[in-house]
Amino acid sequence: MTIRVLIADDQQLLRAGFTVILNAEPDIEVVAEAHDGVEAVRQAQLIRPDVVLMDIRMPNLDGLAATEQLMRLRTPPKVVVLTTFDLNEYVYRAIRAGASGFLLKDAPSSRLVAAVRAAAGGDSLIEPSITKRMVEAFAPATSQAVPKELSNLTSRETDVLRLLARGRSNAEIAGELFVSETTVKTHVANLLTKLGVRDRVQAVVLAYETGFARRDA
Repeated sequence: MTIRVLIADDQQLLRAGFTVILNAEPDIEVVAEAHDGVEAVRQAQLIRPDVVLMDIRMPNLDGLAATEQLMRLRTPPKVVVLTTFDLNEYVYRAIRAGASGFLLKDAPSSRLVAAVRAAAGGDSLIEPSITKRMVEAFAPATSQAVPKELSNLTSRETDVLRLLARGRSNAEIAGELFVSETTVKTHVANLLTKLGVRDRVQAVVLAYETGFARRDA
């Protein structure tokens, strides 16, 4: 199945560059472009892409507000946020808004492709450098009692959450734990249920906010 992508960025040259990179992949097709957040939301409603590559700083409606609007659609696309700014508040707001990934625009093209595939498959990809900054910024400075939801996780589910909090994809987690990717998906599904969160990104947010990510860094 082909992954249909919408690129939202106010710089035409960047849109063109991303399009060349993604269209070179046999399983990815760029189906639309948008120059601002308003156009991104409109195009997404009309075309219903699988994944939206969303710039943050755009005129009329920024990428964070556009992401929030997309998440209110009956069948929202997956959103991967792209930016030249790795400021903590942008990352945190993007994840809170419902983004499935967060990449800097100078990331290698292979990471861009991987982020699109991960998002389309229900996975997520956040640059490790960004993950580290989020842990430093949002995890509590002092140790706290382990929340009940986290204490209910099995040892292997705890390992998986720790790696999720480090920005690992399912495939990377499988490699580190020497298990199959299907097994990782099962562990992720189980820990999401136990934590009472809607997706893996929200699980990572919980890990930051409770200090779990810092304790297990």
